[in-house]
Amino acid sequence: MTLSVRVPQELSARVPAEQRGPGLDRDAVRLLVSRGTQVSHHAFRELPCLLRAGDLLVVNTSPVLGAAVDGWVGHARVVVHFSTLGDDGRWAVELREPDGRGTTRARAGGPAGTEVRLTGGVRLVLEEALGGARERLWWARVAGAGSGGGAGAVVHRLLREHGRPIRYSYTERDQPLSVYQTVFALPSADGAGSAEMPSAARPFTARLVAELVSRGVQFAPVTLHTGVASAEVHEPPYPERFSVPEASARLINAVKAGDGRVVAVGTTAVRAVESAAGADGVVRAREGWTDLVVTPERGVGVVDGLLTGLHEPEASHLLMLEAVAGRAAVDRGYEEAVRGRYLWHEFGDVHLLLPAEEPHAEHCASNYR
Repeated sequence: MTLSVRVPQELSARVPAEQRGPGLDRDAVRLLVSRGTQVSHHAFRELPCLLRAGDLLVVNTSPVLGAAVDGWVGHARVVVHFSTLGDDGRWAVELREPDGRGTTRARAGGPAGTEVRLTGGVRLVLEEALGGARERLWWARVAGAGSGGGAGAVVHRLLREHGRPIRYSYTERDQPLSVYQTVFALPSADGAGSAEMPSAARPFTARLVAELVSRGVQFAPVTLHTGVASAEVHEPPYPERFSVPEASARLINAVKAGDGRVVAVGTTAVRAVESAAGADGVVRAREGWTDLVVTPERGVGVVDGLLTGLHEPEASHLLMLEAVAGRAAVDRGYEEAVRGRYLWHEFGDVHLLLPAEEPHAEHCASNYR
């Protein structure tokens, strides 16, 4: 799916909401609401009155890693993005070219056997490209670390000591890792986490979560450790680790059996919960790897709605939005987002897609700009 809208460069969110003015918090972003092709404009703080008692928000608890590390291939400087730790102790990594503003473009890795020297004295050896001919991501082994948990521990220590959050050139400056952690993030016992932020949850604050709970909205935590996004060529996601715990599976099934709506917070939450659903539509506790790509042809069997950021018009994530809400709703929503000067990317505004038959909440302002 490719949208016909063009997103002007000035609509990229360059800094987090709380840095745009005094007294602002993370929830000082805008919220575009689509019910089918009907669109309304809100402040994100209005989310509690746009949902109803009995609704369920599925949230991703994966913490964000400082997954970008400086390195060298020969005499050439590179930035290495650590994406995913494989079961054999190798890491899927992406090499990018630094430009003083994060990174501008990916650099082809390889050939096999290429050595990458990293800050902190760690050396990586590129072994094979993921996806054969596609050389954006490579499986790399830590030189001298053996395999399995030892190699993972070496890299996790490297990221703690020398890593920084992945940043692309549309943002204004580097930010501390705390800026990228969502209110739902939980530390992993094994040091695992996401290469990039599950950004749909970023606008939530503890105060807003408390208000939602007081209104009868429930939360179901799941985990999906996101890999490095395909910033240029918009590839579908690669396999990622996920976990849906028993308590969350039971809660999702109970809401599906009642009158509530299951609303995923982010495309990562959709991928996790749909991966745990059987052909009968029942969600069961499950963990491991998922290679699920949600498309309109595949459809969704669990989620009724989706809260998500605004994606590039060529992004593969838009196929998931179409699966949840339909092509007409996505087209209309994005036309309104551009017209209304909404902000894009991880520090930007958000989009709530709900079933078309739902009426507007009369007690929410509908003309927020």
